[in-house]
Amino acid sequence: MKKTALLNAELSYLIASLGHFDEITICDAGLPIAHDTQRIDLALTHGVPAFIDTVRVILSEMQITGVLLAREFKQVSPDLHRALIELVEQEKLAGGEIDLTYISHEDFKKRTHNSIAVVRTGECTAYANVIFQSGVVF
Repeated sequence: MKKTALLNAELSYLIASLGHFDEITICDAGLPIAHDTQRIDLALTHGVPAFIDTVRVILSEMQITGVLLAREFKQVSPDLHRALIELVEQEKLAGGEIDLTYISHEDFKKRTHNSIAVVRTGECTAYANVIFQSGVVF
């Protein structure tokens, strides 16, 4: 059994196979997902798993260089937005530049089509979505 936090085989494989600047989306239960994009559906019921818990585990194994968020997230769901930004700040302190970019929710939905995969959580908080750009560890 793995010793690290991430036990989900699909997620572990996804992160291990990412190249520099590849993108993955972590989303709430309602974000539309393109039919031709890999979907890793973790949603069990409302709020399970939570968006922030999923992000925390993924960041424990994924090096990121960029974060894309919908502008609306900060305004509509400020507490969850703040929790996400705190996790990103911890990643910055651990070493490395991380670009933070805000775009409209409509542009965000279009941008998810570039993702290698979309990870669907059970989160039911509006705009609880993020796109992470993969970095390198060297």
